[in-house]
Amino acid sequence: MKKILVINTGGTIAMSVDASEGVKPLDDQAVVKNLPFLQRYADVTMVNFLNLPSPHITPAVMNDLRLFIQQELDQHGYDGVVVTHGTDTLEETAYFLDITLPVTVPVVLTGAMRSSNELGADGPVNLISSVRVAADPQSRDKGVLVVFNDEIHAARHVTKTHTSNVATFQSPAYGPIGTISKKSVNYHHAPLVREHYAIEHANANVPLIKAVAGMDPNWLDFLFTQQVDGLVVEAFGLGNLPPAVVPVLGKLLDKGVPIVLVSRCYNGQVQDVYDYEGGGRKLKELGIVFSNGLNGQKARIKLMVVLQQTRDFGELQRLFEQ
Repeated sequence: MKKILVINTGGTIAMSVDASEGVKPLDDQAVVKNLPFLQRYADVTMVNFLNLPSPHITPAVMNDLRLFIQQELDQHGYDGVVVTHGTDTLEETAYFLDITLPVTVPVVLTGAMRSSNELGADGPVNLISSVRVAADPQSRDKGVLVVFNDEIHAARHVTKTHTSNVATFQSPAYGPIGTISKKSVNYHHAPLVREHYAIEHANANVPLIKAVAGMDPNWLDFLFTQQVDGLVVEAFGLGNLPPAVVPVLGKLLDKGVPIVLVSRCYNGQVQDVYDYEGGGRKLKELGIVFSNGLNGQKARIKLMVVLQQTRDFGELQRLFEQ
């Protein structure tokens, strides 16, 4: 049988509902109790690494998790890894691991939308499906995967789309790369490009701001009152911004702070098409880096990572075009 490591980090999959107190953290045994069911599919070792709700997860915690996974793989030669995680920031952790872990073995993230003692709790079946995916030879060399609701998603494309539905994780532009049935794991496509960046930390200060109609440039004063390593902006549509905020971004660029542009739309990518003030073409000429379809939260993760490789705007543009 394949040797699979399950790393628990907390989240709803490790919580319970109390009628008087709402959803609250549970003890470390919430996920461990599923171990006998998992052993049917692989030789599973389970480790309680953390017990945090996902809003408490930071990039520094993601980096600690990366180091732990690498250490465990180096020391014990596992055939795959499953990480249980809260859903709110799961896609960010998955993408961080995807671009920083230099491994070919399957690494799968999963969790739950319903607490462990709710009727129809989805945590146990998601966990079983994830172990099956991690143990399947087809899952190698596909990058970090997210398994939810009998679907397999690539970390680069998946995002949380619903506040409570068990089918919340979707890949809007590409769809799942595979599915899990009662008898098999089935892939129908896979990411063509894999990225990996060697890093030492995840401490860069990279804010994320979102464009809205009538945006006041004074809202962005905070960018000049602290040390900002980079900035990600969720722009309108194809990559356009209110003209009032463009001078602020220009001042930031003059200080040597790289700015990455993404769209607040969850489908498509930004392009330098419109030539009016605040339009994408003007922003590209200003020196803003255009991202290739990442959402805002993942572009922020990528910028934090690649700033340890380069601060050259041209090289950053090349990296974000991949």
